[in-house]
Amino acid sequence: MVLSIQDLNVKFTLRGQTLHAIRGISLDVHQGESLAIVGESGSGKSVLVKCTMGLLDANGYIDSGKILYKDADLAKNRTDKDWQSIRGREIAMVFQDPMTSLNPLKTIGKQIREAVELHQGLKGQAAYQTVLEVLSDVGIDDPQRRYKQYPHEFSGGMRQRVVIAIAVACRPKILICDEPTTALDVTIQAQILELIKKMQQKYDLTTIYITHDLGVVANVADRIAVMYAGDIVEIGTCDEVFYDPRHPYTWALLSSLPQLGVKNEPLYSIQGTPPNLFREVKGDAFAPRNPKALKIDFVRRPPYFSVSPTHKARTWLLDPRAPKVAPPEHIRTLREKGGLGNG
Repeated sequence: MVLSIQDLNVKFTLRGQTLHAIRGISLDVHQGESLAIVGESGSGKSVLVKCTMGLLDANGYIDSGKILYKDADLAKNRTDKDWQSIRGREIAMVFQDPMTSLNPLKTIGKQIREAVELHQGLKGQAAYQTVLEVLSDVGIDDPQRRYKQYPHEFSGGMRQRVVIAIAVACRPKILICDEPTTALDVTIQAQILELIKKMQQKYDLTTIYITHDLGVVANVADRIAVMYAGDIVEIGTCDEVFYDPRHPYTWALLSSLPQLGVKNEPLYSIQGTPPNLFREVKGDAFAPRNPKALKIDFVRRPPYFSVSPTHKARTWLLDPRAPKVAPPEHIRTLREKGGLGNG
């Protein structure tokens, strides 16, 4: 295990009110694995991973819980100095918009070189050669020429490759990819995901993907954690979550995939809106949007029920006393249809 989050609670203060963004999450990340955290916008995915790098906004704070990494509790870090040895060197992040991640006034080579000099301690020709090697690793041709160019001279997909180059140049143990393909077209998306997979193998990385699209991670994730309203409602291997989902929210997310649409019928969309986290959430947070909700869903928060040693879900439907409720037909037949292909 490389990272262990234990009973984490994160809050934000806004206009005199308190928003409970992360509600008691526990999550173990294993060495060398590829973990995807999925859920709608606003479910708390980015907030969760930002806690591991001390990147919360000024009005956000860890209220309780632990983030254990290499025998240290990162939740206790308070200043930028505390985080200096973690950011980049141990845990690096690829953000969703490469243009805002890069300095428009510095050449690409200089920006990657900063990471090489700071985290690998290389100088001069050794640093220069390492930058060229990293540029080549991320699929950028003619690295000597590209080294001297500026971000505006690169396409969106090429800029995202540069951002990945900066991250892996730090030689981190964990690489967090926050919606790394959102701003790219479908063809380039597949290339970037394949590149991250290749970098994971070459540099022995543990990768965490953040996305709202289950289809994006179908071919890259070992495990999937489904987040809703600041909580992980289901977690399991990729196959378990895709082909044997147990939480109604996971059913809804899968049903929203365009690949599962039926010709001449409107695409499925989840009705309603997520709960207001300025207020205390009672029962199952997804209950008001769940047409199959039980009475107890509105009263008590469900515990986790184990489906297998690697698969668990936080839903009362898994209680032995609950009525049998089957997932929608198109989800039950997903495996027979050949899965999600290339998402």
